Amino acid sequence: MSEQTPSQTIGPFFHFALPYAGGPELTAGQRADAVRLHGTVLDGAGAPVADALVELWQADAAGAASRSLGSLERDGYAFTGFGRAATDRAGHYGFSTVLPGTGFATLALFARGLTHHLFTRAYFDDRPGLIPAAVPPERRATLLAVPDGERSYRFDIRMQGEGETVFLEYPCLPEHP
Repeated sequence: MSEQTPSQTIGPFFHFALPYAGGPELTAGQRADAVRLHGTVLDGAGAPVADALVELWQADAAGAASRSLGSLERDGYAFTGFGRAATDRAGHYGFSTVLPGTGFATLALFARGLTHHLFTRAYFDDRPGLIPAAVPPERRATLLAVPDGERSYRFDIRMQGEGETVFLEYPCLPEHP
């Protein structure tokens, strides 16, 4: 039996190979129920990560999930359920989407120094029972998307260190959209 070869770190090639036109737009920004989900990717020292890529998967506002890259049509607007955004020089990313009927969106982070991408979730509220009980109470705040304006939510991703985002195994949980 042969041994498995070690993994190699990911990137930093994201800005050349993975982003695509319209990637951060899960739906049209002018849609009445569209929201902006944005944040900054930070390393363990709190410095922005300028060469990361964030993928987003989520259900639509009614809780329906698309299992393909096709669109769900609701009220005359297409909704893809999937998006991809590269961070800018300040480590910032952003998506145009809708509030998911499931209460959360699943994110994957690709960044330099990682041997595998990381999964997390952005929860849009902290109603009882929504965030898994396995997440310690003192770490739950790292999973909350915080309202920061009209139709805008901020979700920073801290890769390690104080305030590190809770990362999950894939599939995140059975109810993953």
